[in-house]
Amino acid sequence: WIHQFIASIFAYLCFLILPPKLAKTVVPTFIVGYCVIGHLHRQFVNYLGWDLDFTGPHMVLTIKLYSIAWNLYDGHLINKGGPSKDLPRATQKCSQFALTEVPSLLEFLGYTFCFSNVLAGPAYEFSIYRAAANGSLLYDSSGKPLGKIPSQVWPTLKNLIISLACMGIFVAGSGKFPIMDPLDPQKNAPIFVAATSAYSAHSSSPWHVRYGYSWVALFFQRFKYYFAWKNAEGSNNIWYAGFEGFDEKGEPIGWENANNIDILEKTSNWLTRYIYMRTGGSLYATYAMSAFWHGFYPGYYLFFLSMPMLTACERIGRKKLSPRFSTGGKWSPWGLTTMACTSFLIEYFIQPFQMLSWEWSVEAWRGHYFFGHGLAAAFYGVCVMLPNPKGGEGGKKKRA
Repeated sequence: WIHQFIASIFAYLCFLILPPKLAKTVVPTFIVGYCVIGHLHRQFVNYLGWDLDFTGPHMVLTIKLYSIAWNLYDGHLINKGGPSKDLPRATQKCSQFALTEVPSLLEFLGYTFCFSNVLAGPAYEFSIYRAAANGSLLYDSSGKPLGKIPSQVWPTLKNLIISLACMGIFVAGSGKFPIMDPLDPQKNAPIFVAATSAYSAHSSSPWHVRYGYSWVALFFQRFKYYFAWKNAEGSNNIWYAGFEGFDEKGEPIGWENANNIDILEKTSNWLTRYIYMRTGGSLYATYAMSAFWHGFYPGYYLFFLSMPMLTACERIGRKKLSPRFSTGGKWSPWGLTTMACTSFLIEYFIQPFQMLSWEWSVEAWRGHYFFGHGLAAAFYGVCVMLPNPKGGEGGKKKRA
């Protein structure tokens, strides 16, 4: 909590003293730098270890303070007046989260130390926290409900049940298909790359058997993150922080406010709003920041800096192939095919994220003959040479 307090107070003083244009640079630089020092210290004293320390909650705080800095800057631009069309595109898209003044210290610390997301997130916007905390999400200034207030019992219990199910799947699945050596996961080579493993690149096992094992092992490994995210989501729904409010007819909209990283889509709002949109849509800047935010193990950078290649393939496939083969909806034959291909490749690219070290990461990819990079490059090269389909450039009109 001391690290949390120091970082929060420094950021708050910057918001009070510095102009928003400068604070939007100083505060993100400071908080990311603080996170960097924490990661470096962790890697120095516990290399390749998975022990929990303050860096986990500090990663959540980094998102919060980074976002508030841009919220205040967007509010500053909006306050200056002038046609909204003259505002930067990112400011226009994030205007609903803009802050026209610095929050009170009590509100600010209530947000940075919010009990329901301080450990595992999700780090939703300050405006969402404020509306839930002061009641304006549910009631008008006279205390009258803005609509039919739904019960929070099922949205809370549903996420609790899902989180417990995810934990059960993780415990059972990872026990049967471990990624790291159960005897000493910090020092012994992972199951993926151990020379004596039945599923290593050095064994006589067929490639499809080895890759099948890695796919299943990584599938189960993911559920420990789902457990934390869904558990935290439910704790936010208890006090309506996850509730989206009411439509024009006073009907409840939904419970997605606290769903910062969706289990299926896995898209981070923070990276989209304050990295991707603020850097002119740079995929490399976005993925690099995500790797930087996670730490400095080489595996993070091998994974995140390879992902733009897969994203580029997805985009050109959507442009050149989807208008030709898509019959509507993600559950159509074409939609299922694309999801299967994505799942097949993503399990290859994500392996360094679990291996962490350079040696283990490269060995894991070498064991699969670097097929993911080769297939992605070949796919992109072929699609580039294909003519655009009829009915608008690359089907843009249809997608719009």
